[in-house]
Parts: sequence; C-alpha cells; structure tokens
Amino acid sequence: MNVVLIIIGLILAIAGMVGCILPVLPGPILSFCALILISWTKNWQIFSQTFLIVMGAITALLVLLDYVAPALGAKKYGASRRGLWGSAIGMIIGIFFIPPWGMIVGAFIGALVGELAAGKSGSKALRAGWGILIGNVLGVGLKLAFTAVVLFYYIKAML
Repeated sequence: MNVVLIIIGLILAIAGMVGCILPVLPGPILSFCALILISWTKNWQIFSQTFLIVMGAITALLVLLDYVAPALGAKKYGASRRGLWGSAIGMIIGIFFIPPWGMIVGAFIGALVGELAAGKSGSKALRAGWGILIGNVLGVGLKLAFTAVVLFYYIKAML
C-alpha cells in the first residue's frame, strides 16, 4: 500500500510541475499535497513540522501571487481593465493553439488587443502588454522553481 501511495505522490509532484504551465492544474498545491502524502506514508518522520508549515505557507503565497503578479505587472506598465481581460482571454485561447507557450504569447497578444480596444496608442498598448507578460512569466517561473524544489525533496524522501 505504501508503494502505491508513494507512486501517487510522485505523480502529484510531477503534475505540480506541469500545472505551473497549464493553468487548469493547481501546480504548487499538487506539489504540496505530494509532500504531505509522502510524509504521511512515512509516519511523519521524513520532514519536520516546521518544514511542512513553511512549504505550506510558500504554497499559499504562490497561489496568491499567481493572481496578483500579472495585475502588478499590468499596473506598473499602465494596463487598463480591458488589457487585463484581453490577457486572460488570450491566455485561455493561446493554450489551445500552441501549448504551453500559447499561454504566454496569448496573454501578451490579448493584452495588446485589449489595450488597443481601450483606445491606447500602439506604444502604450505594447508597454501594457509587456507588463502583463512580465507578470505572467515571473509567476510561472516562481511556481516552477518551487515545484522543482518539492520534486527534489520528494525524490530524496523516496530513497
């Protein structure tokens, strides 16, 4: 039974990494669940309570940041609500056409179209699109780094 749970945890940890790129999967949450699962499987002796609390807090912070980072990037570079909506719609459409990079390209193009629809000039629309792109890339990068660390600790705990 423990072997099955460890394999399920490994699948969760890998799915967590995939979830950093595919927005339909909550990447950091799946990775954290993998840590909890292997800790439970090994009678809570593999990781300290402090480690699990810190990892849980980082998971919560990353989930929050996933929603805030694009908005912060957009605000810093002067994006409007239409730019944000265009970015979200472009991200969803892009993921279907060129996965997984379509998410990033789609967000940029969607933001650009949204800003142009809001009446901004080409250079201001590009600037706002760039801000949203930076926010999205930053969020994805941080999630990927976290899930890679979790996968490292998971594999180390398996051995």
